Amino acid sequence: MKSIFQNVVKSASEVILDKDEETLLALTCILSEGHLLIEDVPGVGKTTLVQALAKLLDFKFSRIQFTNDLLPSDIIGNSIYDPEKKEFKFFEGPLFSHLVLADELNRANPRTQSALLQAMEEFEVSQDKHTYSLPKPFILIATQNPKQQVGTFSLPESQLDRFLMAFELNYANKNSELKIFQGSDARLALKSLKTLVSKAEIIMHQDNARKVFISPLIAEYIYELLNFTRKNQSYPPLSTRSGLSLSKAAKSYAYIHDRDHVIPEDVQKVFVAVMGHRLGLSEGVKVGKKLAEEILQGTKVPV
Repeated sequence: MKSIFQNVVKSASEVILDKDEETLLALTCILSEGHLLIEDVPGVGKTTLVQALAKLLDFKFSRIQFTNDLLPSDIIGNSIYDPEKKEFKFFEGPLFSHLVLADELNRANPRTQSALLQAMEEFEVSQDKHTYSLPKPFILIATQNPKQQVGTFSLPESQLDRFLMAFELNYANKNSELKIFQGSDARLALKSLKTLVSKAEIIMHQDNARKVFISPLIAEYIYELLNFTRKNQSYPPLSTRSGLSLSKAAKSYAYIHDRDHVIPEDVQKVFVAVMGHRLGLSEGVKVGKKLAEEILQGTKVPV
């Protein structure tokens, strides 16, 4: 692994224990210029992980707490009339940040959820017939509660598909939880984190990750993984867009591990995170993760 990313994972582990694999996947998502969905019960460290990444990567950070009465303008911003200049002036909302935490996204109503679609796809927003570009880099990390919890609205498939990756954070292991109970408050540990990578360096790494080579053999492997779902009615058929997302994530994972080409293991390492929410749909990431693992086991690497 490139030392710079190894240091980020190591520093994050001082704040949120036993989550190195999830931190690595989140970094992979960021280098792929993708958005991340974290599904789990409250209190397992979702927000802490995102805040740690923002601090380590020198990102301007905004947290939006989604509720059922949140309006699209609360996220995007508002145009307010300036009587002196006799014109409307646009005031940016919290979406205008490098790293945006959409906390408990599925507690918002569908209208407000859909306000994020343009931002996630085109990295810009429209308001009052004007279009405004979002800062670069722009990454949205959303958390959602399991659908069994009261007061949640399922995310539509069109929005789920905008997330490059999704995973569960799960509980820490016993030893890590014991350390958490004995240790200091994570909020204090967050304040002690130092920036390790600048925004300009992240943009450079994103550009370099795009240049990682995918051979015809790897492309065929990605196709076979998608085709497995298209031939088997037990699985939701995976789209071409999902294959492109898998390709992006595999490139970034290879780049983080200091390779200039993708190997089958790169595809396998990111496959569950990239496809889990696309397969689980309204049933959630946990169900999709199981289906994704079955697809990996049932698909041979082309030779």
